[in-house]
Amino acid sequence: MSKLIGIVRAAYPKKFKAVFQTDMGRQKTIQFGAAGMADYLHTHDKAQRERYRTRHRKDLDTAAAKTGMSAGALSWYILWGESTDFNTNLHYYKNHFGL
Repeated sequence: MSKLIGIVRAAYPKKFKAVFQTDMGRQKTIQFGAAGMADYLHTHDKAQRERYRTRHRKDLDTAAAKTGMSAGALSWYILWGESTDFNTNLHYYKNHFGL
């Protein structure tokens, strides 16, 4: 089972990068979130969040997204999650995927 090591700010053109420890002991880095674009953490706009989720629902159908190790899953659950608080969404993401 993979483990989330941490999430840090990323260089442009992305907002964040997540670092995972894989089952084979290797590290995998996934960058997510478009820098310069507003997200639910900043706008608190539920209608905007629903439009995002409608457009990106297909991103959760990939094999990587089902394990939580995809840019789409990270954005969906952390940047566009149920809360407007980063730490709350991160906690939910980690629990949801058992990371």
